[in-house]
Amino acid sequence: MQPLHIILLIIAYFSVLIFISYITGKSADNKTFFKANNSSPWYLVAFGMIGASLSGVTFISVPGWVEAQSMSYFQMVLGYVIGYAVIGLVLLPLYYKLNLTSIYTYLEDRFGRYSYKTGASFFLLSRTIGAAFRLFLVANVLQVILFDAYGIPFWVTVSITILLIWLYTFKGGIKTIVWTDTLQTLFMLIAVGVCIYTISNEMEISNIFSYVADSELSKTFFFEDVSKANYFWKQFLSGAFIAVVMTGLDQDMMQKNLTCRNLKDAQKNMFWFTIVLVIVNFFFLALGVLLTDYAQKNGIDAHKDELFPIIATKGTLGLATALFFLLGLIAAAYSSADSALTSLTTSFSIDILEIDKKQDEKTQEKIRKKTHIVFSVLLVLIILIFKYFIADESVIDNIFKAAGYTYGPLLGLYAFGLFTKLNVKDKMVPAICLVAPVLTFIISYHSLKFLQFDFGFFVLVLNGFLTFLGLYLFKRK
Repeated sequence: MQPLHIILLIIAYFSVLIFISYITGKSADNKTFFKANNSSPWYLVAFGMIGASLSGVTFISVPGWVEAQSMSYFQMVLGYVIGYAVIGLVLLPLYYKLNLTSIYTYLEDRFGRYSYKTGASFFLLSRTIGAAFRLFLVANVLQVILFDAYGIPFWVTVSITILLIWLYTFKGGIKTIVWTDTLQTLFMLIAVGVCIYTISNEMEISNIFSYVADSELSKTFFFEDVSKANYFWKQFLSGAFIAVVMTGLDQDMMQKNLTCRNLKDAQKNMFWFTIVLVIVNFFFLALGVLLTDYAQKNGIDAHKDELFPIIATKGTLGLATALFFLLGLIAAAYSSADSALTSLTTSFSIDILEIDKKQDEKTQEKIRKKTHIVFSVLLVLIILIFKYFIADESVIDNIFKAAGYTYGPLLGLYAFGLFTKLNVKDKMVPAICLVAPVLTFIISYHSLKFLQFDFGFFVLVLNGFLTFLGLYLFKRK
């Protein structure tokens, strides 16, 4: 694959997205940007959410995970089903009943202003880190297969990546994203299908399902050692809680759901989204089995996050596979990043600056546009930090570890609000939510060091529990 092929693909791809942005951004105002005027068809939201949930990290890291962890990731995926059921049956009815634009305003009604600001701040921290991780991965791939050939430095690659997102989201916001994410999800799924088909032909596999089932890498359930991070109940329960916090307590994902016409449509969206997401994740893991075997049989030295990119772009699978891989990668990455940028802008504008309460509509729009630019620049800076300080592990590992510490306080806050009738000393909430992640780290570190017990992604549950406990200890009498 020549750099010219990649440039032409990127130009064509973003021309389509900017055209969609132009159509959907006509006569757009803040209500359009934040809630798409509550006019989104539920099936478009459901389909687009698949791409936003998977992102470029799933596209690259999940297949690369298989070599070391087999198909254990599917244990978490099954846990997602429970988490999404909680979202559909508990959280969505609450959000629609309160007619929320930002889901964190619930915390102000339930506990007070300090809780509200704390919840919004932890979302901003969580989503900024998560979006930066995802974009870092894609920018790295683009750097290796395209920009290095022209001697373009990494910071320019990152800046171009963010600029393109800003270009097609700055006007229409969530209304544009509902449509662009639908297109990008389609591209991503086509790319995965083409890659599976091509590699199975190359390896002369007649029945992919039988091949995967017979592979040593297809082991999915791990009940043997409770101290291991991949122990079934740890990953299953972690998956359920991760789904709740990274979807149901996340302004990014819920903002799409809140653009549906009514609660019934939003629940249908969540139901079908869950089914399709489980199927798609299975195919990503199956692709990981095929890629790992293909690399071993052909003497290709590629592992973890390098496995899929190297085989697709530098192997013997042909130009079409390389182009579809790149198309799928860009689609997966941008369908996640564009909504993240929009939700960060929404949360900061509504929750921190409270523009809906203080200014006239024109001033609100100016502040929202400036906020959009600020978060674009912030993402560039954080990605550059990751470039030089990120650990040598799969990016998906880092994302879930970070989520355990940053989303844990949100889990504790919402659990306490929904499942108790108690109130708290509102001014103590920021301190509780800062202390809980610190205690979580200390407990997790020492349990591994002295007891050889690895909490893994279960740190999210531990963190949420400690936050819940802290809230209980400082309940208002």
